[in-house]
Amino acid sequence: MNDLADRFEQDPHMRESFPNRRPKDAASLILIDRTGPVPKVLMGRRHEGHVFLPGKFVFPGGRVDPADRLMPVARGLDKRTEAQLMRRMSQPSAAKARTFVLTALRETFEETGLLIGRKTTKTPKAPAGPWTEFAKANVEVDLSAIRFIARAVTPPRRPRRYDTRFFTADANAIAHRIDGVIGPKAELVELVWMPIAEASKLDLIAITQLVLRDLQAQIDAGFSHKQPVPFYRMLHGKRVRDVL
Repeated sequence: MNDLADRFEQDPHMRESFPNRRPKDAASLILIDRTGPVPKVLMGRRHEGHVFLPGKFVFPGGRVDPADRLMPVARGLDKRTEAQLMRRMSQPSAAKARTFVLTALRETFEETGLLIGRKTTKTPKAPAGPWTEFAKANVEVDLSAIRFIARAVTPPRRPRRYDTRFFTADANAIAHRIDGVIGPKAELVELVWMPIAEASKLDLIAITQLVLRDLQAQIDAGFSHKQPVPFYRMLHGKRVRDVL
């Protein structure tokens, strides 16, 4: 693992020295298709014109939006996942833990057109903005099967810094699709489902490779909510891998 962790610390896309900004809270979602003999993950390729990570394959994700905390959920997080999210959290609360997962679901919709949840006969309530698409499609949010896979803070003095929580959801949780989101002028120009071993060979940044490795390790260990969650960060100038 050390070679990948060293790349996370010294990634060429983050090598320049900038003022030491406070990292923004963010979240990403890894969708997993386990219907076949080998699990596959969904990866998206970023547009070459983007300033940040052009052409790289990524998991859908982005920054927390204040509206995310207002989205109602039909079923909440597993209590063990909730507890893991609240560890090493500033002003920990169950509501804040839930918001991180909701951010990952909203960002996944915005970047892929996939609505994660379950169909309902009633129109769910939703705050203004992207969440209204869930209400229009009669999709309610179910967080009970979401797993927390990893957390990583971008090293200091990088142009953009994020404190990102990585989650997983099963592909059967895709309740609705909106076409036309992916394309040559979109943020993600293509989506691919790939086995984890093959996805690791794509054009990725180091932390994405680390998270894929952590995901495979969790699957191999039974993929339960009880497994420890790695936390990558820099502490006193040294790379640290803790567990939550």
